[in-house]
Amino acid sequence: MKVLLINGSPHNNGNTFKQLRIMEDCFKEKNFEVEWFHIGAQMVRGCIGCDSCADTYRCVFQDDCCNALIEAMVEADAVVIGSPVYFAGPNGALCALLDRVFYSAADYGHLFVHKPAAAVVNCYRAGATAALDRLNKYFTYSEMLVVSSNYWNMIVDAHSDRVERDEEGRKIIETLAANMIWVLERLPGRV
Repeated sequence: MKVLLINGSPHNNGNTFKQLRIMEDCFKEKNFEVEWFHIGAQMVRGCIGCDSCADTYRCVFQDDCCNALIEAMVEADAVVIGSPVYFAGPNGALCALLDRVFYSAADYGHLFVHKPAAAVVNCYRAGATAALDRLNKYFTYSEMLVVSSNYWNMIVDAHSDRVERDEEGRKIIETLAANMIWVLERLPGRV
């Protein structure tokens, strides 16, 4: 069983990474394989609506990580996308990338149908629910199974060590991981 953790932050080891690491620890406790995909600060193109992906289910642009992310998502049994919150939304580079990934692979290829997915975000004070809503729309549009926790999947990171100190946030993220494990263990053909 493999879970893909997508770090949509420009900081590979920042608060989004720390939040996803909580989930990684839960997955590894159950002997799930975890693969990381870091967006980092690399250049990411936006979609130009050329529809070249209609035949290939991949983006026509080969100079960024879009097609590599599509491949990683196809190979994974489940997907978790993490992002910092900027102006009540996910990281803009992440959204530009996900627009292309989901347009290419999901709209035309239907490659992610019934794959469990979840989103996690971290923010300074507010905007987390709007960012989660944006990320979850990619999943619902693609007929993915959206896994939830017992509250919104967020950690408030007002300080650099907030992820470590936010006990309630940690429990929410651990519950999300436990629910993802529960779903994966019950899906036919995924064990």
